Amino acid sequence: MTAPAARTLLAALAGGGATARFVGGCVRDTLAGRPVHDIDIATEATPDRVAALLRTHGIRTIPTGLAHGTLTALVEGELFEVTTLRRDVETDGRRAVVAFTKDWLADAARRDFTFNALYLDADGTLYDPTGGRADLEAGRVRFVGEARERLAEDVLRLLRFFRFHASYGRGAPDPGAMAACRDFSPRLSGLSGERVWAELGRILCTPDPGGTLRLMGGAGALAPIVPGATAFARLDGVVGIEAALGLGASAIRRLAAVLEAKDAETGRLARRLRMSRAEAARLKKAVAASGALIGDPDPAASGCRLYRWGEEAFADALAIAWAGRRAGGGDEAAFESAARALAAWRRPVFPLGGRDAIALGAPPGPAVGSVLREVEAWWIAEGFAPGRDACLARLAAAAAS
Repeated sequence: MTAPAARTLLAALAGGGATARFVGGCVRDTLAGRPVHDIDIATEATPDRVAALLRTHGIRTIPTGLAHGTLTALVEGELFEVTTLRRDVETDGRRAVVAFTKDWLADAARRDFTFNALYLDADGTLYDPTGGRADLEAGRVRFVGEARERLAEDVLRLLRFFRFHASYGRGAPDPGAMAACRDFSPRLSGLSGERVWAELGRILCTPDPGGTLRLMGGAGALAPIVPGATAFARLDGVVGIEAALGLGASAIRRLAAVLEAKDAETGRLARRLRMSRAEAARLKKAVAASGALIGDPDPAASGCRLYRWGEEAFADALAIAWAGRRAGGGDEAAFESAARALAAWRRPVFPLGGRDAIALGAPPGPAVGSVLREVEAWWIAEGFAPGRDACLARLAAAAAS
């Protein structure tokens, strides 16, 4: 309300006679005393009128969602989404056809949850047509109107229900909402992988993802999107171990922890969720490396594993394998030692390169890489202790053989 860029934007709209209010998450989080990340504006003005009004004040707009009435305004280096009031004309459970309206109640009625249907004027006047403020204060996640109607409009709201309960809910979730979620869970398989992963990733990064996934499993909402996600105790352990090791919450690490999956299954899941290549590679590596570590947690191998796997993969594997051992009630000393190795790790630099191999007689091409890998493996086995001269001697012998 007081940020200069926000005031400039609202003044530009109000100057042209367009009523505009803050809406949704920025209002919800302000009332909850939480940081505000994105500022959304709702207005009676149509997108073309919004663009024209802002243009007269030198404010650039980007047509990011015209079909749904949304423009992004760039004001003093900050981005604001400005959306015209809407009502649904047609929905198919995944996307909606909307019509613009000047009816604020109609706009509120199409929103997902009551505390996301809060509006705030520039002067601080709060509009709460669905009782969202009381729900927010009570830690109650409640659909606007009938839960089944909201889910029929967009079944992704089912996952959003669990995400918001994880972040804002207190106590047991709303029974009516849970019943509706159970009825609509089979429809989750029809959602795009990108939309599912966007919500699931945020659920996994909440303070108690295991508790939320258990609720989802009970409502039948987990199997359609993440088959094999049943290792809840291991996931609980990873959350605690992340904190102990000073690691940030990682959706990939936590997903790997909760899965009872092999590499091939992990690959299929990554494709289903349309993960990026980097995310898919990290998930596969976390599953494989944690399996290796739980099978052989020898602390003496930590240096080699850190060098071969990298710090990120080693940390993922350590947290998951350690949590698995803790859930099974086994000895944790080896994992404590590995944690100390991770904290003290400074990656050593192999002192040789391709020019060294060629200078010692290795023919250019695949042979260079072969002899270097042979010497590097010896250097690693020696605990990275041999210096350049010792490595060159070893390389000379390897090149001559």
